[in-house]
Amino acid sequence: MDKSLTTTLLFSFFLLISLSVSSLAQNCSSYSFTNNHKYSTCNDLSQLSCSLHWNYYPSNMTADIAFRKTGASTSNWIAWALNPTGPQMAGSQALVAYLHSNGTMLAYTTQVGASGSMQPASLNFGVPNISAENEGGVMTIFATLQLSTSLVSTNQVWQEGPLSGDNPGQHPLNAQNRQSVGTVNFVSGSVTSTGATTTPKDRKRNVHGVLNAVSWGILMPVGIIIARYLKVFKSAGPAWFYLHAICQTSGYAVGVAGWATGIKLGSDSPGITYNKHRKLGITIFALGTLQVLALLLRPKPDHKYRLYWNIYHHTIGYTTVILSIVNIFEGFEALGREKNWKKAYIGVLIFLGAVAVVLEAVTWLIVIKRKKTASSDKHVNGVNGYGSRVQQTA
Repeated sequence: MDKSLTTTLLFSFFLLISLSVSSLAQNCSSYSFTNNHKYSTCNDLSQLSCSLHWNYYPSNMTADIAFRKTGASTSNWIAWALNPTGPQMAGSQALVAYLHSNGTMLAYTTQVGASGSMQPASLNFGVPNISAENEGGVMTIFATLQLSTSLVSTNQVWQEGPLSGDNPGQHPLNAQNRQSVGTVNFVSGSVTSTGATTTPKDRKRNVHGVLNAVSWGILMPVGIIIARYLKVFKSAGPAWFYLHAICQTSGYAVGVAGWATGIKLGSDSPGITYNKHRKLGITIFALGTLQVLALLLRPKPDHKYRLYWNIYHHTIGYTTVILSIVNIFEGFEALGREKNWKKAYIGVLIFLGAVAVVLEAVTWLIVIKRKKTASSDKHVNGVNGYGSRVQQTA
């Protein structure tokens, strides 16, 4: 494998990582409903992995809608509502659905009370039909709405929450649930998320998550893959070592920045602690620092202590990456990020794992082939040597 091919493979490697993330982005327009319903307009909502699909008929001001929640739990209820009085669930005109204990999907309308109660009730506008389905973790409410002039463009709210027996319970009050509000215009097809205003603390959380996912969760594993597999190719020469060093040092540098933002977030949020996430973060930072310091003490390849240094280097490196991946998922859960972030990172891990499996197989093939060649050469040289000695004796 020549140098140009090595460069091409590396470029493709990093390109596919980026594609694996973007390909997992939510896109409501590509979704096909099991009942073959077609909707001319759809919008991915900003929170809770939901989307709204509809057909609007201006002649009679009706709208056929489908409210879809991906990653839905059968122990949760979902709801979508219009509220011309304000961007909140209380006082809204809602459609609710959940899986009843008898195994059937229950869908009904309700006027949400100030206390959040959601008992079945008629709405201030007509809903000629309503139904719901749950297929493969996707829960969907289908309904026809008889809209008025004030409802054609108004506030929308959507939620999910736990069931209490066979009744909807209080929904969580985390960031996603609080920000699941916006507006909808059935005529123009526009949707806004007025509740998803990004606060300075939200921005810090986003920065913290991105820095740590990219550093500890992507750059570090990529560096390990480069070190383990590229050095088997003779044409890679010392380039594999420099690429490995660049990935690991840049990963550590970015990780330090991510760790620092986490410390700042903790100091700015007294009383809010994620003990497991915090302890793992401190452990990972300490191990990463030890790994970097160990580079300053790296013996030469022929040094008698090089074997022990290699064992230490590999053990700390693999441990750091494994703990980092675990902690990244802890971060997804603790900070309540959208499930698409989690899915995207899972996609990256699957891709890296697939690349590692393929390269592992290629590495073994090359090693076995070289051993056979070396053995054959040794045998040939041995025969030639014996023949020469016989001739000399004669």
